[in-house]
Amino acid sequence: MNFDYNEEQQLLADSVRRYLAKDYGFEARRRIVGSAEGWSEEVWRQLAALGLTALPIPAEYGGFGGGAVDLMGPMEAMGEALVVEPLAATLVAARLVEHAGSEAQKRAILPAVAEGRLRLAFAHAERGARYGLARVSTRAFRTAAGWTLTGAKAVVVGAPAAAKLVVSAKGAEGLELFVVETAAARLVPQLTLDERRAADVYFEETAAEPLAGGSDATAAIEEATDFATALLCSEAVGAMKYACEATLEYLKTRKQFGVPIGSFQALQHRMVDMFVSCEQARSMACLAASKVDRAQDARERARAVSAAKIRIADAARHVSQEAVQLHGGMGMTEELKVSHTFRRLTVIAREHGDADHHLARFAALDEVRR
Repeated sequence: MNFDYNEEQQLLADSVRRYLAKDYGFEARRRIVGSAEGWSEEVWRQLAALGLTALPIPAEYGGFGGGAVDLMGPMEAMGEALVVEPLAATLVAARLVEHAGSEAQKRAILPAVAEGRLRLAFAHAERGARYGLARVSTRAFRTAAGWTLTGAKAVVVGAPAAAKLVVSAKGAEGLELFVVETAAARLVPQLTLDERRAADVYFEETAAEPLAGGSDATAAIEEATDFATALLCSEAVGAMKYACEATLEYLKTRKQFGVPIGSFQALQHRMVDMFVSCEQARSMACLAASKVDRAQDARERARAVSAAKIRIADAARHVSQEAVQLHGGMGMTEELKVSHTFRRLTVIAREHGDADHHLARFAALDEVRR
């Protein structure tokens, strides 16, 4: 299997990496994280100018019609830089509009996303649901004036920056999707462990517009979640790559007993194990992205994504913990980027399902296949 990017994919990845290296260094990121908003409008405009907001949007709605494989390089670069702007959150919500929305809804929302004028977030997870996509208690009610939602969503990443939310709720037809103006809901903002902005979102008879007339949305939610997981795996590879490179550089320069500690064979073995974990993770991230784009059926896609997330979760834990340990006490300081990379990888290992969840999912899909 060829794991190399084609020319266009490589050029885009290089462009994103150059921009982030120039304008999104660690100190710049710290200022953005410490700002009132917790993200940068200017950075968002630059990401849109690079074509990232348009990349997976179909051409008929102003995008480039790309897929998860095309986003791998940019997501790796964003993982290296620990970008906090809610690009993935917006693209996942836009994918739900693309797959479940009416033609009018697509034309109203997708071109604005492609141009970078509109940010979205997918409000789905609820307290106590763990990773079960069908465990939704938010209710949708039809009134004389239209649809309203009542319920709450937990830790909706990107919600404070989003103008619209795509919300899952139980209605007469089962699990349904709705578009809600963020200003119409009640948000309780929060800062996540990995320094992104999220919010608990409360709906109190909040006006909502059903996507595609309120048809059952289970398949669309599962596909969008697998898409989000594939992007997350690519981002994890970038974060692990940085952790490996930063640790190797530290081992080359930190001296003990008059010699670099990288000359100690025991530490060399640990460093090699980190690189092996990173390369295995990259291979599995490639598999997940390719299956999201080209799998013949939903089970094939889901098996590949779960297999990748199992490996990514284990590798994220291994690489992040080794990076901190090999840096010694410095590895836990706020001033060192590797400590922030550790936090991001710790969250990635559990986001969209931890290793145990995906192992159970993979086993269940494998049983069905037999």
